[in-house]
Amino acid sequence: MTAPSEISGPFVQYAPMPTEPLIPWPKPFFELANFIASFLAAGAAGFWIAVLRRMPGPTAGADERRMFGTIRARAATLGLVGAMIGIVLVASELPATAARQHLTVPGLVAGNPMLAIQIVLMIAATLGYTFAALGRAAGWPIAVAAVIANPLRAVAFGEWLRIVNPTHKLAAGLWIGTLFILVAVGLGTVLRSGLSSERRGALAAEMVYAFSPLALVASGVLALFGVITAWRHLKYVAALWTTPYGYALIVKLIVVAGVVALGAWNWRRQKPRLGSEGAVFALRRSASAELTLAAVVLLITAILVSLPTPKLPGS
Repeated sequence: MTAPSEISGPFVQYAPMPTEPLIPWPKPFFELANFIASFLAAGAAGFWIAVLRRMPGPTAGADERRMFGTIRARAATLGLVGAMIGIVLVASELPATAARQHLTVPGLVAGNPMLAIQIVLMIAATLGYTFAALGRAAGWPIAVAAVIANPLRAVAFGEWLRIVNPTHKLAAGLWIGTLFILVAVGLGTVLRSGLSSERRGALAAEMVYAFSPLALVASGVLALFGVITAWRHLKYVAALWTTPYGYALIVKLIVVAGVVALGAWNWRRQKPRLGSEGAVFALRRSASAELTLAAVVLLITAILVSLPTPKLPGS
């Protein structure tokens, strides 16, 4: 009797070779959590840079100052949540990374100065936001400096290419993350305050106008480093329409175009109408739509960065 392994002919069935999944789950969830952490931490930093440093003004009354104390505490708390999520994500990766290199976690950190600096800056951001949430003004510059320095730390080692992706993410956080803090904490607290309707409208307008220069600069940096990042990952133009990475990138760019269009609408149409409380509510609704589309971009990006990048033909 012939053994099954010796049978030949057109009816022989071979077991399929195991293949690697296109997307290594649950990596997209990890990446999404990473983006949320970055956007909260950078958003709180951007909100302090653009708005909180200059408000309230010297003529503000006691009620207005108390309101801004609440805004500061809430913004710092969201920044603290982002910083703590970031620490948890980094800490969760350390054991596996150390095991792959046959090291202990302390040995891994001691032998990798860039990783050590990252951990120190993340701890500094966490402590800074903690102090700021407790009402200590000195906590803000500590947290902001740490949040901005962390993505750029490779510059200290002369590794300029390693700041491309982090700078892209930082710019996104300073734009969309700050917009989220502005809408959820800044405008929300002002509109619910006991101040007069006229004063609420004026303060909300002042906050939006203070945010606009940061939004313009951050969106410009985001676009520039986004083009650089896409080119480095695609490697050749045809990969845009011939690879899963390219398909996902196209979908992302379409949704990003929607975010940019809504942002331009808010800047050109809604912002000039500010001054009344009703105009603030209208801007808040359109900004919320912008943030919703931005959340979709984050979901797509979490999948995009989990996909294998294209390889050059013949490689």
